[in-house]
Formats: sequence, structure tokens, C-alpha cells
Amino acid sequence: MDEIEVSLPFNFEDGVKTYQSKVWPGLALEWREGHLLLEFPAEADSISSAVYGGGAGRLKRAVNQYVSRDYECSNPVQDLENKLQEWGYPLEGCAGLMTAVPLEHAAVAEEDTGSAGIFCCVTAAAGNAARAGSQRSVLAAYRPGTINIMLGIDGWLSQSAMVNAVMTATEAKAAALADLGIKDSENALIATGTTTDAIVLAVSGSRRYAAEHVYAGTATDLGGAIGRLVYSAVTESLRSVEAAKSVSRAQAEESQATQGVDAEVSQAAGGGDAEASHAVREIDAEALRAVHGVHAEESQAAQGVDAEAPETPRSDLPRVTQSGGRE
Repeated sequence: MDEIEVSLPFNFEDGVKTYQSKVWPGLALEWREGHLLLEFPAEADSISSAVYGGGAGRLKRAVNQYVSRDYECSNPVQDLENKLQEWGYPLEGCAGLMTAVPLEHAAVAEEDTGSAGIFCCVTAAAGNAARAGSQRSVLAAYRPGTINIMLGIDGWLSQSAMVNAVMTATEAKAAALADLGIKDSENALIATGTTTDAIVLAVSGSRRYAAEHVYAGTATDLGGAIGRLVYSAVTESLRSVEAAKSVSRAQAEESQATQGVDAEVSQAAGGGDAEASHAVREIDAEALRAVHGVHAEESQAAQGVDAEAPETPRSDLPRVTQSGGRE
């Protein structure tokens, strides 16, 4: 089996903001302010679990909006609708997802099977990984999707094959989590997904491949390719997120180590200053004592000289007359 090529097309350094599909002519994925925009060249048949515009219908575009982890989730549908209007997108024919995964971790994989062109984009993290089928706590409200899959197929699929394609994509996501050893934190069992995953599948209906797909399970060329692409993209996005966390942890540890060294240097410098100050004070005290000693000796010597000097007789002193002359 050929190795699937997976890319992380968006990053701050290169400034790349548009990815053109290699297998679906005219399909474009763009990184815009606060969201990813997947624009189809023409309306496509769709089935999705998108929080906005989900279900079965026709799509012209799909949006994956980035929100912070502390996003207040009381009305995500209205919030997304407001954003779509702010960004200038027509509400009709639009599916909206939400993710707390930074968009530079979006992974893209594609394959042309010879009977269809398949595009896959995934944003993934596993902070709330969960295992389906186990007893666990439930959420009372919506939370932003942690593993969001946008799957586009240029080809013709029956409606049942579209459902089958979603099943295969979900199985591949679960396989990726299992192979990475990601577990449900509540029971330590291998996770099958996260508590808030979502998927959008769009199908062009094109006859250019001269193939009609009525199945999309793992025994078909189409299903096999879907599984490989989703598995690879989920794995790459998760690895990218984990790598970024590792870098952040290393930087935090380095910063703490640097602060510790600075503190030790400061303490050492403070200790040296104190010792120097103490030495100076000792020198000053000794000098002062020496000066006082000299002064005391000089004073005693002076007093001794005064005591030894003979007194001058008063009769020898000149007498002053009233006229100021001398006698």
C-alpha cells in the first residue's frame, strides 16, 4: 500500500493561507480570520453533524470556526450565524463547525482512486477523549468539536453510500486513536473518539469518473481510501498538537530554570555586597579608633607640656600706665 501524504498546509512563518485540492478541481481550503473555509466549486450533496446547517442537504461551503477553550456554549447556532454574517457568507448552503484546536494544526490528505477524488481535512485534539459503549458522564450542553472531519468526494455516490462513507470515516478515526494509545480519562479504556466530534461529508455528484458508488465500506476502493485518509489526517493533526504542547512545556521549564539561576546569582551578589559592606565598616571603625587614639595621645602630650612650662612672674610683665606708655 502506498503511503498517504499528509500536510499541515497552514503556518504563520510561511504565510500560506490557501490550499488548492489536487483531486477535486476548483475545491479550495482557506485559512481566514478565526476560521477555515472549505469552498466547493459548485453545490454538493451533503450529510453532516455540523452544529450549524447540519443534516442532509446541499452545500456550497463549510466553515470550521476556532473558539477558545473557555467559549461560552449557551447558543452556538446563533453565535455561528452571527459570525457567518460578519464574514459575509450567505447562510443558505453553509455548514458550520466549531473547534478549540488552533487552526495551524489542520491536517490535509487526498487521494485519487481512479473512480473518485477524495479530500480530507481534520482538526484534532484528545483532551476530552471518550470511549463509546462505556458508562461515563454526559454533557448537558454543546461543546466545540475536538475532532472535526471535513470530507469531500468528487464523484457519484448513492445516499446509502454517503452514510456508509461516514461510518467508514468514524471507524478510521477510532482506529487512529487506538493505535496512538489514547484513552478515556474516566475509565482508562482505549478511546473511540472525543465527546464532541463532528463530520461534514460533501459529494460533487460528478460523472467524470464514469463510476457509481453504492457502497463505501472498507471492502471497496472508495471506502478503503476514505479510511486511509481519515486515519492519516487524524493521526497527523494529533501529533502536531502534541508536538506544540511539548515545545511549550520545554519553554516553560527553560524559563523556570533561567529564573532560578537569576535568583541564585542575585542572592550570591547580595551576599558579596553584604560581606564587602561589612568589611568596609570594619575598616572604617578601625581607622576611626586609630584617629581617636592619635588625638588622645596628642591631647595628653599637650597637657603634659603645659604642666611642665614655668609660670611667668607677674612682676616681669610690663605695666600699662593711664597714658598708654610704659614705665
